[in-house]
Amino acid sequence: MLFARFLSPLMKNGTLIIINYDGRVYNVGTGGSPKLTVKFHDPSLGKSLFYNPALYAGEAYMNGTLTVEDGSLFDLLDLIMSNIGKVHGHWTSRSLRFIERMSGLIRTYNPISRSKTNVAHHYDLSSSLYENFLDPDMQYSMAYYKNSDMSLTEAQENKINHIATKLCLSEGMNVLDVGCGWGGLALALNKKFKVNVTGISLSKEQLKIANKRAQTSGVQSQVQFLYEDYRNIKNKFDRIVSVGMFEHVGLPKYNSFFRCMRNALTDNGIFLLHTIGRADGPGATDSWTLKYIFPGGYAPGLSEIVPHAEKNNLYINDVEVLRLHYAFTLRDWRKNFMSNYDIIKETYDEKFCRMWEFFLASAESSFRNAWHVNFHIQMSPSLTSVPLTRDYMYK
Repeated sequence: MLFARFLSPLMKNGTLIIINYDGRVYNVGTGGSPKLTVKFHDPSLGKSLFYNPALYAGEAYMNGTLTVEDGSLFDLLDLIMSNIGKVHGHWTSRSLRFIERMSGLIRTYNPISRSKTNVAHHYDLSSSLYENFLDPDMQYSMAYYKNSDMSLTEAQENKINHIATKLCLSEGMNVLDVGCGWGGLALALNKKFKVNVTGISLSKEQLKIANKRAQTSGVQSQVQFLYEDYRNIKNKFDRIVSVGMFEHVGLPKYNSFFRCMRNALTDNGIFLLHTIGRADGPGATDSWTLKYIFPGGYAPGLSEIVPHAEKNNLYINDVEVLRLHYAFTLRDWRKNFMSNYDIIKETYDEKFCRMWEFFLASAESSFRNAWHVNFHIQMSPSLTSVPLTRDYMYK
């Protein structure tokens, strides 16, 4: 089988047993533990996985033509991706990465019209889906774990506090939240620091809930949520924060994004960018994720972000690389999702649920094994916007 021959040189730890549609058995790996067994139910699957494993593995699991006979889907993906990560730079992984990057860059060109469509594809799903695996505050981005076994709710609260510290907030400031989600961050900043927050998003479903939350809290005069693209910002703000939105900008629009952030920031302001990134430099979003989960999405290397801050006269005051926090977050989301699988299936269907299980499991494995991290990049137009030392972060 072509796929078994392709995978064999990459598997240095553990064993993958593949039962082909015709009953033939292929042992790939060392013969040691961990051992997992998968079954192919389609005659063409082995060949498809050889040509594009990233795309066809996800589709096969969604369609039921690939099943895990022992263990879980996460166990399977973790086994394979942990081995691929250890042979980083092998010609097979380099070739796949090159192909994905060339095709992916075309699909991450995101003018306003395409951005609206891409956002609606993912974020305008039923809110009940997200309620069944997120924390009660509906934080849909990396949490901040001071230890790996703390609760998701506490870790998300830590994330908000960590961000707030880096913004150096004072009462009465005007804050822009770019990609505000369901409004949790904006409402928390208003409550804790008495700041005025304008949140913008291209998700109509998220905005409905965010505005309702502001009304319920009686702070709609201080916190507002608008259906707006970052390229249309006209006002000036003392602080700007963007959490989990930059991944949807697309590499061809980075300079435009940073220009807009600089234009919207007062001369003594602070901008904090929170984004998924790549610790191994420029790469590509895999074809399955682009097709089914995040059309137009891209996670950059740090080297792809910094030049645009420099071009737009923003000092980089602080960079933090957050490792494994998103792996723990996705672990907790996946556990919640699987616990509520049958409830979610009542709204959608089995194929949809298998798609989301594959997304959460593959994303978690990527943050454990495939050089995925989160970046916190704190920027300002002025040398004096931020205290001279990091001491203020720990008070």
